[in-house]
Amino acid sequence: MRTKKGTVTSIKMDKTIVVSVNTYKEHPKYKKSYKVTNKYYAHDEQNTCNDWDVVVIKETRPLSKTKRWELVEKVV
Repeated sequence: MRTKKGTVTSIKMDKTIVVSVNTYKEHPKYKKSYKVTNKYYAHDEQNTCNDWDVVVIKETRPLSKTKRWELVEKVV
């Protein structure tokens, strides 16, 4: 299972959180590093997360049209 660490950016849906994961890539020609942000929809069964929490999510079976991730833990 793949896991990712990111910050919660939205808790407006019931039992669903939006997690933004930042990764850094390097341009192949100019060798400059730049940030790439991806958003993942994750299942939060207990609605325990708040905005700007740092969380770990893991890949799971499709739960809806866009939800493919599940909350593992909140990082303190």
